[in-house]
Parts: sequence; C-alpha cells; structure tokens
Amino acid sequence: MTEPPNGVVVGIEHLYKQYETAAGPVPVLKDVNLEIHRGEFVAIMGPSGSGKSTFMNILGCLDTPTRGRYVLDGHDTSALDSDDLARLRNRFIGFVFQGFNLLPRANLLENVALPLIYAGTPRRERSERAREMLERVGLGRHVEHRPSQISGGQQQRVAIARALANRPSLLLADEPTGNLDSATSHEIMGLFTQLNAEAGITIVLVTHEHDVARFAKREVTFVDGVVTHDGHVREPESAT
Repeated sequence: MTEPPNGVVVGIEHLYKQYETAAGPVPVLKDVNLEIHRGEFVAIMGPSGSGKSTFMNILGCLDTPTRGRYVLDGHDTSALDSDDLARLRNRFIGFVFQGFNLLPRANLLENVALPLIYAGTPRRERSERAREMLERVGLGRHVEHRPSQISGGQQQRVAIARALANRPSLLLADEPTGNLDSATSHEIMGLFTQLNAEAGITIVLVTHEHDVARFAKREVTFVDGVVTHDGHVREPESAT
C-alpha cells in the first residue's frame, strides 16, 4: 500500500475497457483519466451506452479494466486477484443501489451490521457501529423494525447506513433515487449532501437525472466511452 497523494481516493490513468463479442471487440471506455479527492461529491452522467455504468463497476472493483491503472485509496488494483479485490471492496467501498437490497426477515440493526460480519468485526462492535450508523441517518429509534415496516425512503436510509458501516473511503451510489418519488428523492439527496459536508464522506453518484446531479459539487459526463465534461454541475439545457 502507498499513501494516496494529496488525499486522492480514486486515481484513474489511461483506462480502457472493451468486451469481446462474436463480431469482435467492443470498446466501452477509451483512455479515461480521472482523480477524485477525499471529501468530493461527484455526479457521473451520460446517455445510455455511454460507459458510465461500466466505469462505476470498475470503481467498485466489480469489474476490471482491459488496460490502464486504477488506484483506490493507495491500493493499485491492477495487481490484485478476485479474492483480493473482494477484500478491498468490502473494506474501502460502500454501495447504495436503486433497489434497497435489504434482508426482509432481518431487523434494521441486523441489515446494517451485515458487511461487518463479512469483515470479521466482533459481535459487540458490530451492534454498536450499526446502531451508530442508523442514528446518523435518522433511524436510531427503529432498530428492531423489519424493512416491510418502514417506508421506501427509510429503507434507502438503511441501505446508506449499511454502506457506511465499514467506514469506507468511497461511497458509490448507483441511481439511488430511482425507486423513490420526487419529495423522497430530494430527502435522500439531502442526506447525501449532509454526509458529504459534515462527515467528509467521498461520494460518487451515477444518475441520469439533472435535478439529482445538482446536489453534487462536480459533474463528470461520459459520451461514447470518453469523458466530455469534468467540472461544475451544468444546467439541463447545456448538458450533453
């Protein structure tokens, strides 16, 4: 492990990704270079087929590049096998998806503690930390409830608490408001903003909705596998 320079959590250098098909190789990402620093809140945008989901999978160590370099919080992922990547993923990355993916028969405390079990955290510490995370997202009074006993917005809060349980370096959110109404979506994005501002959590968000992206501080737009914009979050009428 090397110390990340200047607080760089994500370092991407000359990253390419292509898939092999019967008709030949299909390029998806083409020479992507990107840095994300600790405490940033970045929205990843782009039309369908632009490469943003593939890029997100690589950030999450769920896929590997064809060539190029991805350094996650000082760890060069190019030299790691699938088991090493799984350990890195569990330790350094928290995931929030469009579907809440909660265990229906487990209570909220047990759902949030799940990644801590995989990490080998002792039982007492698991319980204390899961309770702390539920408090952080405003659900400290609901630890014994089952997912079916709370609203969709509250279920996404539980998913966020679960993603934070291992105190990750990077929180990846893939269309986290896709199953929520507008008011609840803004509530969840407000929570992301609060976590970023008050706790300094590094967040990368994939979305196709400009009213969701505007909560971020930086926009990275992909078109045909290439980064076409990296900077301020733009208004819809000027976005690619």
